Amino acid sequence: MRPTLPRWSGTLAVKAAAFITVMCCALAALLGVLVHVQVTDQTVGQARDQALQRLEQATERYEAGDPLRRGAAMDPPELPRQLRDLAVAGERGTMVADREGRPTMWAAGPADGDRALAVAVDYSQQARTIAGLDRAILWSSGLAIGATLLVGAFAVTRVTRRLHTTARVARRISSGDLDARVNDPRTAPRTDPPTRVPARPQDEVAAVAAALDSMASSLQGKLLAEQRFTADVAHELRTPLTGLHAAAELLPPGRPTELVRDRVAALRTLTEDLLEISRLDTGRERLELDTEWLGPLAERAVRAAGNGTEVRVVRDVSVETDRRRLERVLGNLVANAHRHGRGPVVLTVDGPVVTVRDHGDGFPEYLVAHGPQRFRTEGGTRGHGLGLTIALGQAEVLGARLVFANAPDGGAVATLALAVE
Repeated sequence: MRPTLPRWSGTLAVKAAAFITVMCCALAALLGVLVHVQVTDQTVGQARDQALQRLEQATERYEAGDPLRRGAAMDPPELPRQLRDLAVAGERGTMVADREGRPTMWAAGPADGDRALAVAVDYSQQARTIAGLDRAILWSSGLAIGATLLVGAFAVTRVTRRLHTTARVARRISSGDLDARVNDPRTAPRTDPPTRVPARPQDEVAAVAAALDSMASSLQGKLLAEQRFTADVAHELRTPLTGLHAAAELLPPGRPTELVRDRVAALRTLTEDLLEISRLDTGRERLELDTEWLGPLAERAVRAAGNGTEVRVVRDVSVETDRRRLERVLGNLVANAHRHGRGPVVLTVDGPVVTVRDHGDGFPEYLVAHGPQRFRTEGGTRGHGLGLTIALGQAEVLGARLVFANAPDGGAVATLALAVE
């Protein structure tokens, strides 16, 4: 099983902080290595020159028969074996090694026979200098990384805060709040006249915010135009339909008259549905709350629908709701189940949750995934009209949650969950 990382580890701020830290560490390590190598080479070079110079002086004294000074000796026991072999072979060389627990720069050269003349120079001060330099590099690198991380985190946090604001506005727009806007100050145009302070130049986040605001404005304009068109069409249709209904009532009895009256009634129902949708789209519907027992209310809604629907009350509950709107939701769900599904149709009340189940082919996939869409048909099948759209809109006004799904053994299931105090 793959280990799961915490959610915060995937945020942009954490990723940016990790990237900044890695880059700073890499840069500090590179600069530290370069400085360490440069200073070490210089320090070792100076100590080597000093040791070779003393070896040259010791060689001159040895050849002149003068006694050797302190620090110079023939085949000293502390002389590293590699350096002694090099001197016996006729070459001069240097090497840093410990002598009595202290770092020492050795220089050795050939003497008579298979003996080596060696000089020891104390290397403790140079070693302390290099060690102090390394500590200074580590401390300065740590301070530089910390300061860079703080500054970078501050800068990234400002960007992520603006991104979170943009994402929050996008979620509000997707939930239906088309008045939501980011209003990033960087998206404002440059002011005119030039005596006023110009706006700050745009960056990528501001460009995204401006695009989101532009999209929301365009979408809001189109939806408002659609709502006005729907309302205007419905209002314009009411007058001729009223006259057509009155004229149909004057026709002589017969099959043609029944067909005309049936179609006129369907048109009147469609017009009323369009008017109801236009009112729901405005978002200005007001609730008339009252306390109702959910079981009897569901039974009244089923009787009003006039269909053979079985009502099962598993657990009744008292809810504070708008009776007329709730009956409208339940009536539309039951009517849709009979119109587009197959019997038996069962309405179940289980506390504040009401389900309407039929045993037909189930809801289309698009409806389960995205909710009801007005007049949509798919694959040449009959669409679901406006009933489910109205039910969903009225459920939102009630503060309830309406979910559409398909039962595993077949059939459509609409679940209405009411809010309970």
